Amino acid sequence: MKSLTVSIDVPQPPEQVYDFLDVMAHHERFTDHYLTGWRYSGPHRGIGSCATVRASLGGQKTDVAIEVVKADPPRRIVERNVSAAGRRLAQGTYTIEPLRTGGSRVSFTYAWERAPLTDRLLAPVVRATMRRANRTVMQRLATELARHVPTAGS
Repeated sequence: MKSLTVSIDVPQPPEQVYDFLDVMAHHERFTDHYLTGWRYSGPHRGIGSCATVRASLGGQKTDVAIEVVKADPPRRIVERNVSAAGRRLAQGTYTIEPLRTGGSRVSFTYAWERAPLTDRLLAPVVRATMRRANRTVMQRLATELARHVPTAGS
């Protein structure tokens, strides 16, 4: 299936955005509209940080195992996602780029590596549902950053 990317510009510099996103528990704050029941394992932050969540999208519910597998501070965090009893395998990648005017552009790309037949057959609907959910994630991330991370010059 074709990947999807959503982005948002925030006033915080890349280092501060990265430091916030690097802590797995912070993700619950901006994804709990569709990812619930967060259970953590592994280190608090960085590679090996893990969570198991319950995803509720498009009338479907499934457990998802999330693990940070790559990190390139302060630019990129890559998560491996396994769900649908192992039939769905994907990568979620946060990319943080500095803006010329200050602040950062935060992008999230969700890329399926393997998907159940129903996901593939309904790919346009699945992608639209995921895009909508992840646009909300980006808006909520910006709100959480504003609450918990000072902007440059603050």
